[in-house]
Amino acid sequence: MTPLIEAQDLERRFHIGEEDVAVLKHLNFTINRGEYVAIIGPSGSGKSTLLYQLGCLDTPSSGLYRLAGWNVSELSDRELAALRNQTIGFVFQAFNLLPRTTAVENVALPLRYADVSLRERRARAREALARVGLSHRVDQVPERLSGGERQRVAIARAIVNEPELLLCDEPTGNLDRKSGTEIVQLFEALNRDLGATVIVVTHDLELAQRAQRIIKLVDGEVVFDGPPSALPTSRPIGQES
Repeated sequence: MTPLIEAQDLERRFHIGEEDVAVLKHLNFTINRGEYVAIIGPSGSGKSTLLYQLGCLDTPSSGLYRLAGWNVSELSDRELAALRNQTIGFVFQAFNLLPRTTAVENVALPLRYADVSLRERRARAREALARVGLSHRVDQVPERLSGGERQRVAIARAIVNEPELLLCDEPTGNLDRKSGTEIVQLFEALNRDLGATVIVVTHDLELAQRAQRIIKLVDGEVVFDGPPSALPTSRPIGQES
């Protein structure tokens, strides 16, 4: 089976003043369809930059990034936008919900860009909200929802297009422990029941250890790629040099 994600000698460099700084350095890995992967590492290790690469929000400076068989460096901006909309669902720490828009309208938003009729948009949005346990909150605006409920709305929005890939950036960072645990269990269910490929970028080692696989970055390089049981835990994630 062709991997969903393939990185070959991937680098991302930025010009800072007169310097050319490599934030990602010669990354090589594949992620198969249906995997549940956590990406960890200290602040400044390149996690967010890698997330932008995986989400087709940025392109490599050199090397190859292929998503669902497509070399993203060869795609136009319009083609990249279409690939994101069809293939990827995003979940962010800050929820990114429209404040004066109901839950069902927030969830239906991605379908507007896919030329789906209003009736079908609302039906599919309600179905996605039911999947995350919010059938009873479809007409509530975000300010009337708890933090955990807002993140559930964000997840419903991410899955309404039935994407192959769910990219989650610190999805429990703004939640209490109980709500965070419920969100992690939801990701596990989506991975198990829908077969979605789930990638979670996190500082939370407890969350990461529930994944099937961990990729650890330090200074823009992969220093560990394997099952959570094999991860050295002598120092907390944020204290590596």
